[in-house]
Amino acid sequence: MNFKFRKPSKETRIAISNAYKDYENEDYHKKAEDKIKSKTNHKHVKLVNSGNSAILIGLNSMNSPILIPDQGGWHGFKQISKFLNKETVEFKTTKGLININYLNEAIKNLKGNNYPKGTILLTSFAGYTAEQPIKEISKFATENDLILIEDASGGILDNKRKLGNGKYSDIILSSTGSPKIINLGYGGFISTNNQEIFEKSNLLIKTLSLNNQIAKGLITEVDHGEKFFKIAIKACHYLKNNIENVIHKDKRGINIIISTDKPKKIAINLKNEFTIDKNSFITSCPNYNRLKEKGVAIEIKNLSMECLNKENLDHIIETVSKLT
Repeated sequence: MNFKFRKPSKETRIAISNAYKDYENEDYHKKAEDKIKSKTNHKHVKLVNSGNSAILIGLNSMNSPILIPDQGGWHGFKQISKFLNKETVEFKTTKGLININYLNEAIKNLKGNNYPKGTILLTSFAGYTAEQPIKEISKFATENDLILIEDASGGILDNKRKLGNGKYSDIILSSTGSPKIINLGYGGFISTNNQEIFEKSNLLIKTLSLNNQIAKGLITEVDHGEKFFKIAIKACHYLKNNIENVIHKDKRGINIIISTDKPKKIAINLKNEFTIDKNSFITSCPNYNRLKEKGVAIEIKNLSMECLNKENLDHIIETVSKLT
C-alpha cells in the first residue's frame, strides 16, 4: 500500500506557475495578507520567506525573558532567541502540554515581582499531537503582563477557532513550508494587531519578504488547508481510538505519538512497512520538536489528503499493532 507525501494542491501549483508568466506583474501580497487576516482576526499581516523568519521578526521587538516549553515546541525558538541575545526560560510541561501551574512557577522564579514584561512562545499543538489550552494561556498572559506568541504552523485554519485566533494570541506566526497546514513548500507569515512590531522590524521584513508568485499561491492554498486540517484531525482521532499506548489520546492533534521502549527499532520497522513516494511520515522520539519521551510519531500531517481514507488508516492501525 503506497502513501503520498503532501504537496501544494494542483490549483495552487497552477496559480504559482501563472504568476511567473504574469508580465503585468500584479502584486498579490495584499490579497494574500487579507486572506490571512480573515483567518487570524488580526489587523496586520506580513508575508515572509519562512517560518523561522516570522519567528525572528516576532521576537525582535520582544522583551526578555522568552518563556518556552521544555518539550513539544520548535528548536528554532531557542536558536533564534540566542541569535537576538534574548534570555530564554524553559518551563515544565506535562509531556509538552502546558499547565498554568507550571507557568506560574516559572514567572515566580524569574526576578521576583520586578521581572520585565516577557513573552510566552509556544506551538498550537504540543509536538503536533496535543492541542494547547490557548484560551487559558491567553488569560494567564494578560493577567501577568506577558505577550503570547503562537506558532500556528500546525494549528492555523482551525475550524473550531480555538487555535490560530487573534482573539487569544497577541502574535500569530506560521510556516507555509512543507508539509504545513498552508502547504506552499516555502514561506511563512506573521500576524498581529500591534503595528509597532512591524515598525521595529521594518528592515527585516523587507529583507525576508515573500516573493510575489508564492503570495499568489497562498490565496488558493488557504482553502485547501482548511479542508486538510479537518480531515487530519478526524484521521488522528480515529487512530488514537484504535491504537494502544498513544500519548495524549484524548487531545486533538495532527499526528499521533506512540509510547515504546524501542523507538529506533520500531521507527525503522514502520518505515520499511510503509511505502511513500517522498521523505517519510515516521519520526522517532525523544525529540524536542515532538516529545522528550521514548516513542514513535506517525506524522499524519505529512500525508496527502486522498491518503487519509479508512482503508489506509486501518492499514496503519494493523501494522502498528503488529510491530509494537
